[in-house]
Amino acid sequence: MKKKPSSLPENAPEPGVRSIYPGGGEPLPYRMRPRTLGEVVGQPELAGPEGILSRIVRDGFLPSLLFWGPPGTGKTSVAFILAETCGYHTISVSAVASGVKDMKEAIREAEFVNERQGNKTVFFIDEIHRFHKGQQSFLLPFVEKGTITLLGATTENPSFEVIAPLLSRCQVLLFRKISVADLVSLLRQTLTDPRALNNPSPMIGEDALELLARMADGDARQALNFLEIILQVAQRENRTVSPDIIGEIFHKNTLLYDKSGEEHYNLLSAYHKSLRGSDPDGAVYWMCRMLESGEDPHVILRRLIACASEDIGNADPRALQVAVAAREAYDFLGEPEGRLSLAQATLYVASAPKSNASYRALQVAASDVRIHGALPVPVHLRNAPTRLLAELGYGQEYKYAHDFPEGFIEQDYRPPELSARLYYRPSGRGYEKMISQWLQVLWKKRKY
Repeated sequence: MKKKPSSLPENAPEPGVRSIYPGGGEPLPYRMRPRTLGEVVGQPELAGPEGILSRIVRDGFLPSLLFWGPPGTGKTSVAFILAETCGYHTISVSAVASGVKDMKEAIREAEFVNERQGNKTVFFIDEIHRFHKGQQSFLLPFVEKGTITLLGATTENPSFEVIAPLLSRCQVLLFRKISVADLVSLLRQTLTDPRALNNPSPMIGEDALELLARMADGDARQALNFLEIILQVAQRENRTVSPDIIGEIFHKNTLLYDKSGEEHYNLLSAYHKSLRGSDPDGAVYWMCRMLESGEDPHVILRRLIACASEDIGNADPRALQVAVAAREAYDFLGEPEGRLSLAQATLYVASAPKSNASYRALQVAASDVRIHGALPVPVHLRNAPTRLLAELGYGQEYKYAHDFPEGFIEQDYRPPELSARLYYRPSGRGYEKMISQWLQVLWKKRKY
C-alpha cells in the first residue's frame, strides 16, 4: 500500500480499508482469517498455486469479480487478500445499510485516491444480491470506466440476483463447500495457532474434531465458532473435549438451508428428480434433509402432489390420491406423527410407474389453443335450450353415447381444424397400458 503524501489534506482517507460496518470484538473466526492465498482452506481450484486467484496476484492486475458460494467458504477473506496483495485501496460497502448517497461518497473517495495518490480502489460489497436494481445500475459506469474494481460476494445465484449488464462486466468465481477433511485440518491448526488461543487448549481428539467439522456442513466460520464454544465450556469445566460433550452442548446438527435462497430450490429439485427417477431412497433422504433443516412440510407436500400428476398421471392414478391423503393426514396428525404419512406417500410416489402423458397432453393442447385461437364449438356439440337454437341445428347431430353398445359411438368432439390431433398418448406403463388398449378398441382409426 502506498503511504499518504504529506501534501494531502488531514481528512484524506488512509490507503487501506475503510469500512462502514460497525466495529466489534474479535471472535475466533475473525482471528483465524487467512492472511494469504496459501492459507485459504478448501478452494484449491481458485487459491492453489495454479488457480486463477494466484495468477491474478502474480500479474498484479485485479479485474472485477463476483464470488458465489455458501457461507463460510472464504469469499470475504479472499477479497481483502486480493485487494491488499495487489496494492489497491479498499472500500467495504454494506449492501444492507448503504444507499446511493453512501456510494456517491465512496466514488468521490475512489476518484480522490486515484487522482492524488495514483492508487486504484476496490469496492467490496458483501451480500451484493441485497442491492436492488437501482443500486446495481449506479455502479455500472464506474466499473465500466475502471474508476472502481468491483469485488462482490453472494450466497445466491448471480444469474438471478445481479443485473445482466453488471454481471457481464464481472467474472464469476464459484466457491465450494469446504470438505470435512479440510475443516478438520483447519481446526487442528487452530489449536496450535498463537492467534487463536490465549491459554493452552483442553485435550481434544480427532473424533471430536471430525464431529465439529461435520456439524459445520462446509462452513469454516461455523466450524471455528463451534470450536470456540466447546473449548470455553471444556476449560471452564476442566473436561476433555469428546463427541459426548459436543452432543451435550449442540443438541442438533446445524444444516445449511435458506428457505428463500438457492439451496431451498436445490433440495426441492433433488427431491422431485428422485421421485421422478423412481428412487425411493433418494427421495426420502432429500425429504428428511428438508424437514431437519426446518422446511415447511406443506412445501414438500405441494411438490409431491405436483409430481403425482406430472410424472405419474394415469400410470397409477392412486399416486395422486395417496399424495393428497398424505397432506390431509399430516394436517390431522401434526408433528411428529404426520411425517410418517409424508414418508409413506414419498415412497409410494417414487416407486410408482412413471408417465408424463398427462403433462404432455396439457402442453400440446394449450399450445393449439394459443396458436388457433377461439375456434367455434361444432354445432352438434352445442346445447339447444331454446327453440331458436334448436331451429338453428344446435345439438341435432349429437349422438348420446349411452344409446349405443358399450356406451360408445365414434363421432367428432373437436373443431374440424384439430380433428387429426392426438394430445393424450398413454405411456404403456402401469395402469396406462390398460388405458391405451381400451382407447385403441374404441378409436380404431387412432394410434395410441
